[in-house]
Order: sequence, then structure tokens, then C-alpha cells
Amino acid sequence: MAALADDFVADLREWIAIPSIGADPAHHGDVGRSAHWLADALRRDGWPDVRVWDTGPALPAVYACWPAADPDAPTVLVYGHHDVQPVDPVEQWDHPPFEATVVGEELFGRGASDDKGQVAMHLLAVKAHLAALGTDRPSVTLKLFVEGEEESGSPHLLRLIDDHRAELACDLVVFTDTPVYARDAPTICTGQRGVYGAEIVLTGGTSDVHSGRAGGSVPNPATAAARLVAALHDDKGRVTLRDFYADVVEPTDAERADYAALPFDEATWLANSGGAQALTGEEGWSTLERVWVRPTAEVNGIHSGYGGPGLKTIVPAEARIKLSFRLVPDQDPDQVARALRDFVAEHTPAGLHAEVLPAGDGAPPYAVDVTHPAVGALREVFEAAFEQPVRYSRTGGSGPAALLHQRIGVPVVYLGATLPDDRIHAPNERVVVPQLLRGAEAAARLWRLLPGRVS
Repeated sequence: MAALADDFVADLREWIAIPSIGADPAHHGDVGRSAHWLADALRRDGWPDVRVWDTGPALPAVYACWPAADPDAPTVLVYGHHDVQPVDPVEQWDHPPFEATVVGEELFGRGASDDKGQVAMHLLAVKAHLAALGTDRPSVTLKLFVEGEEESGSPHLLRLIDDHRAELACDLVVFTDTPVYARDAPTICTGQRGVYGAEIVLTGGTSDVHSGRAGGSVPNPATAAARLVAALHDDKGRVTLRDFYADVVEPTDAERADYAALPFDEATWLANSGGAQALTGEEGWSTLERVWVRPTAEVNGIHSGYGGPGLKTIVPAEARIKLSFRLVPDQDPDQVARALRDFVAEHTPAGLHAEVLPAGDGAPPYAVDVTHPAVGALREVFEAAFEQPVRYSRTGGSGPAALLHQRIGVPVVYLGATLPDDRIHAPNERVVVPQLLRGAEAAARLWRLLPGRVS
């Protein structure tokens, strides 16, 4: 692995130089260039079947397949993405975001961790796997699917899967877009939360009105918004939407034991959480459990009335509340949407009109059964690569793992090696190169181990 490291870093720096910002139409051409860069790299490495899917409406995605020597070997699909987040505010970067800079063991640049670094990690893993075997065929049939719209919510992912069912057919999906818990506490991720977002619009009159003339005689949308938000949680931190917890599947005892055994420092957690001053949340659960395996309702913004300097004495005509719900297995975003509409109707006073506007389609949650043989294989190869015990973890964010599971119809396991403090989506994104090298070693070992674990 060490012999391949220099070329690996050089290739990753070259790929990072392509500003494949999928959310910005001005960079859609760069997303295409990024896809073709990856396709060329795969062909150079010897992948026999490489295609760029760029006929729309999705931004260009890359597919590749390398058949196993044994026709009866299982087929594994590795998922990742090559689009990246915008870089604003660019003045907060210590190095140009698209001029990848190496400082010691760290590589700085947009996409270094999320997700070009982890996709490149798999290219390195295949090289190492073949070199270890002394052959030109992997132990499993490997497929690679790298989309170009993950940072925009994967709006055309289902269309891509439906259009390419034959190519994407497999026995297992390996999802590569998650971190380990810490460098000195490597973990196997077993799930991600889903998300549902909405905006609530409360409307009174057709315009703001003088508070001296009408205050106290007409309903105030801002006051109603405050009361509605206050009613979202009870005094134990639980969400009050009807049947919100009815479908929640709790983690296993083994998972909870692993979470409890992970090192956790409250001061560090708060410092890395925007400088928050105290921990809070649902009663009876640890901080890690609150962000990994418990559902939440968060107020993302409240907007109403006058916000300029000084005082403007009005009753505003409108108030807007932006909410997001993080969901856990087996919660359904559509059911949560219905419960939210009922909740808003119950908490809207007479004289106000309420509208609930969904923010996108939402994403369902996903968690793999920790007793699945592939999860055990992952734990085994991670312990060999990281040379220390490996525990279970989850991530509080969301991704398309559930969509891949539902549409392709096979289990999804997670193989990620980056770190939570890589500053993804923020200025000065970086990746610790030895983490990627260990992740590549784990993947190279995994391909040898899976034929006896997956069929």
C-alpha cells in the first residue's frame, strides 16, 4: 500500500482541482469533466467496462465493472459521489479550495474527504487487492457507481437506478460516504438518519398593521409561530407530533454497548458543535444516541415582521417557520409529513391561515442488520487494517443509502474511513491521508473475504 501512496495522492490532487460543484449551474460542465477524469483513471487502472452516464436529466455519473475470476462469486456495488459542495465563504480558506495542498499527513481541498478521497480510496484498494493476489481479476465482481448529484439531494438517483437496473444489479452495496468515530477509535457505521423538511406559513391579514391601532384585537402570526414552535417538544425533549415514535426501531443492546464504550468528551463535543454551551435533548439517551439513533425536530429559522434597526410597532401579517426532522428506522417521511400537517392545524388559532410547504422529497432512514455476515466481515478487515478494536457507530446526517436498498433490493453496508473533524461542507476541508490508506487496506482485504460471507 505504501508503494502506491505517492501516486494515489498525486491523482487525488489532480481530481480535486476540478471544481465539480453540482449545486451551481455554472459548474455543471466541471461535473462532466470530473466524471470523465474518473472514467479515464479507471480505464488506466485496467477496469474493463467503464461508462459515463451523461444523457440526463441527472448530472454525469460514472459506472464501472470488473468481473471476478470465479463466475459464481458475489457481485458488490460500491457507491460514492464526485460532486462537491460550494466553497463559500472562500476568504476563510487557508489554501485555495481547488488547489489541493498537502500539509504533513493532511490533504486540504474541497472534496478531499467528501467524497472524492473515499472514491479514490477504492481505486487504490483494487490495485492493492490484485497485487496481493497476483492476478488480474478480483475475488468478487466489483461494480462502481459514482453519482454527480449527492450534494444536491440525489434528485435523479431513482431515475438512474431504474434506467440502469441490469448494470447495477448486485448482491451487496458498499456505501462509501461516512466517517469513523475517531482516529484512535475506528468504527463501522451501521446506519444513517433520514430527513424531512418543511416550511410553515402562518398568515393573518393582507399587510402589517399598526400595533397601537390593532394590537390586542387581531391574531398575531408571530405569536402563533412562537407558540407552535414551543409545542413541538414536551418537557422531556420528546417530539409531540402524534405517533411520531410509533415506528421507531431501537438499536440493539450490542450497538448501545459499543456507543457507550466510545471515548466522549463533553467539552470537545460542544466546541465542535458551534461553540454550544450545554448538552440537551431527549431524556434517557446519551448524546451519541441522540444524534445517531433518535429522531429529532429542529427549528431551522423563524421569520416574521420587522428585523431592521430600532423599533417598528406592528402586528405582522405573516410568519414563517422552517423545520427539519431527522428520522430513524422505520420512520416514513410521508407519515411524518401527515402528522406535521395535523399538528399545525391543531395549533393554528382562529383567524390565521396555515400552510405546510414540503422542502424537497425527504430521505428515508436506513440501518443494516448488525448480524449480517458482511457487517462481521467489515469489522474483521477494519480491525486488521487499523490494528485496534473496532466498534459500531452511526451517523446523524442523511444520505441515499435507503434509496439504494429499496430500489436495488439488497443490503447496504458502510465502508468509510474519514474523520468527523474533516470540515466537510465547510472552509478548509481536509482528509488525513493515512486514514484513506487504512481504508483502502480494509477494502482490499474485504474483497478477499466476501466470497465466503455473501452469496
